[in-house]
Amino acid sequence: MPWLHSLLNQAPEIALFLSLAGGYWVGKFHFGKFQLGGVAGSLLVACVISQVGISIDSGVKSVLFALFIYAVGYESGPQFFRSLGRQSLREIAMAAVLALSGLATVVVLARMFGLDKGLAAGIAAGGLTQSAIIGTASAAIAKLGLAADEVQHLQANVAVGYAVTYIFGSFGAIIMCVNVLPWLTGRGIRDDAIEAQAALLAGSAVYGVGEQPALSDLVGRLFRIEQGGGQTIGKIEADGTITIERVKRNGATVGVGPGLALQAQDIVLVVGRRAGVVACAERLGPELPASDDMAITMVTRDIAIANKDFADQTIEQIRQATAGALRHGIYVVAVNRAGTALPLVPDTKIAAGDVVTLYGTAEDVQRAAKLVGTLILPSDKTDFVFHGLGLVVGLAIGLLVVRLGAIPLTLGSGGGALLSGLAFGWYRSRHVAIGNMPTAASTLLRDLGLAGFVAVVGLQSGRQAVTTIATSGVSIFLIGVAVTILPLLLTMLVGRYVLRYGNTAIFAGALAGSRSANPAFGEVLDKAGNSIPTVPFAITYALANVFLTLLGPLVVALA
Repeated sequence: MPWLHSLLNQAPEIALFLSLAGGYWVGKFHFGKFQLGGVAGSLLVACVISQVGISIDSGVKSVLFALFIYAVGYESGPQFFRSLGRQSLREIAMAAVLALSGLATVVVLARMFGLDKGLAAGIAAGGLTQSAIIGTASAAIAKLGLAADEVQHLQANVAVGYAVTYIFGSFGAIIMCVNVLPWLTGRGIRDDAIEAQAALLAGSAVYGVGEQPALSDLVGRLFRIEQGGGQTIGKIEADGTITIERVKRNGATVGVGPGLALQAQDIVLVVGRRAGVVACAERLGPELPASDDMAITMVTRDIAIANKDFADQTIEQIRQATAGALRHGIYVVAVNRAGTALPLVPDTKIAAGDVVTLYGTAEDVQRAAKLVGTLILPSDKTDFVFHGLGLVVGLAIGLLVVRLGAIPLTLGSGGGALLSGLAFGWYRSRHVAIGNMPTAASTLLRDLGLAGFVAVVGLQSGRQAVTTIATSGVSIFLIGVAVTILPLLLTMLVGRYVLRYGNTAIFAGALAGSRSANPAFGEVLDKAGNSIPTVPFAITYALANVFLTLLGPLVVALA
């Protein structure tokens, strides 16, 4: 179809977005318990479209992947830095096990099937989806002291092995991490992700878009005063669980203050904790369904604690220090430190930079904010100054090269963007007035970045892979399948029975990172529905970039 070839080469972006649309459509289909998912679907559809013959700039792939991995790092920065230490030994072990098992698998199969050093290294690069192996292996081949034509032949075979095996290297990792791993553990990624998030949130419930609790902790009710006549507002509010926000007497609202004595037939609006408000019926009188001119607007706002008087104080100490007029009408909904909820118990100690969520009228919250710290106004705007700088820093870090002997080691643009995202995410957790990125924006960067990245990979490599399989037979492809599956399977068993991973979401993130399997990680995130798998992924991914890159010269030496 020459017209289609001409069209897609004039506008390769059409092929890219067609791959995304078709991939996510294909990814919705269920085959028993197996579902391909949008990322793997995009890769598959892109391979099909690539048969037309498409040229698409590699810069597009780099940009999309940088956006994806930066957003992932930004979301997980606070948790990542808290997780470093002895508790990361499991992730270090996992990355080492996968690299060693990958090396052993490639070397054994290369000797069994008589593969030359170039093909073996290319299969390692494609089957383990670590493109840096191409560079380190090619450099090692050049130092073997062979004739120039032989060196050129072996280096060309590196590219052939990579082209044939890379597609399944990406696809197979998705299957192992998203489908096989939950089967092995007997637990779902989504269920375990929710469980782990609940533990991080100190028991606080997490609600999705359009969800809310049927029994809210903070409520407002109208009462008509009968048995409560003669009591002052200050006395009624003494226990701190309720606030009388409005009083209507003889059809007109009156000023509210601690010394105001309520009279029979007054209508009052009571706001506060559910238990305290419900108990008001016995103290005040019957509840009313509605009354004109009694509606007020309540707000929920986050405030970063900056007042040094509150730092290193317990919740109980702060409560006592702010009793009276300052705390009137203010209810603490939650306290978060670096994205993690703190338990709202009396002995919890508050630190500078913690974020407290307050509920009350706009005037009351504003009054409290002036004393507590910086009010964080909700916004749907992204701070492009902050995040643009973050990407610049990450991409610059990716350009750095450190040589281990003759072996060049580099994080690359992906590793640099991940590291920068982690650092900028952590910094933002300490300085919440800058660096805003709404959840919807972050989700778009992750989904579009990853799916677009794998679609470009499919468009660039799909045709070459099919052609090579057709001319060279399927043996290289099948060896690549083994190199993809066996190290993942062995690492999975070690993680399950030796390292004792209990949470499948955390396990899946660590496994995907150990293989630097970005498409698989994207699908794990999609299944999890939250960022729980990201911290173990970030640790093992950073290690895998080093360990797997070192496999190039080792395969050349041993194959």
